[in-house]
Amino acid sequence: MEKTLVILKPCTIQRGLVGEILNRFDRKGLRLAGMKMIQLTDALLSEHYAHLSEKPFFQRVKDSMMAAPVVVCCYEGVDAVEAVRALAGPTNGRKAAPGTIRGDYSMSFQENIVHASDSPEAAEVELARFFKPEEIFEYRQATFDYLYANDEY
Repeated sequence: MEKTLVILKPCTIQRGLVGEILNRFDRKGLRLAGMKMIQLTDALLSEHYAHLSEKPFFQRVKDSMMAAPVVVCCYEGVDAVEAVRALAGPTNGRKAAPGTIRGDYSMSFQENIVHASDSPEAAEVELARFFKPEEIFEYRQATFDYLYANDEY
């Protein structure tokens, strides 16, 4: 099973949308393997968004992500990265289709509700950045046999 990182951004916390957003992933059938609320630091964000360090909006991104605590989640499932990104929708909430998380809850490129890993390789690195190994839990979800055909996993 593939694991991926989801960060519920400060705008999600401030708008009281945590339960609604988590519910979207639960209803899809993704297995929650880890979750915690943390306050992000400049150092951690500089590492996490290093690929944006030369962009003029780099500091704005970091400031936004430090405006309030975030909820970091590890979700697991077959093609979890792809499934989460499909649920999230495009980065720009104004361009995201209704029915996606960003399409339903965001009008912004920056304040777009969630961060989602963009590849299995990135997910592995990002999960290690935000979670200790003992904070990711392995268990069989009671509904597992009703989520996948026996040849899908």
